[in-house]
Amino acid sequence: MIYIILTIIYILSVHFVSDFIMQSDEMAKGKSTSIKWLTLHILSYLKGFICSAIIFYVTITLIWGRIASPLLILAYCLVNAILHWVTDYFTSKETSRLWAELKVHQFFIMIGLDQLIHATCLILTFYLFFLN
Repeated sequence: MIYIILTIIYILSVHFVSDFIMQSDEMAKGKSTSIKWLTLHILSYLKGFICSAIIFYVTITLIWGRIASPLLILAYCLVNAILHWVTDYFTSKETSRLWAELKVHQFFIMIGLDQLIHATCLILTFYLFFLN
């Protein structure tokens, strides 16, 4: 059980790095109005997940003692990149609107909802791909 919890913490940490640290200012500002910038953000996000996939593979295979196909891990990364794109497509438009209207509290509520949706997707797909 502790390995599952630690793996989920690892996934959420990779999400944080990939979603915030690897996102440029241009991506953050442009993704609400430009498919190009949204897609570049998601490609950067995917790169973060793929780079972390080696550690993820070692964790599941060696520590858990389960067989985890590298293709399954890649599919997990791709599915979550797609889900992230869809989520950000809607939430970035709303956060941009709220920020422009100086609705700061509602803006941060939307940021929190965005992150809740991302975490839910990551955990549910983790369950479906590796624990089901």
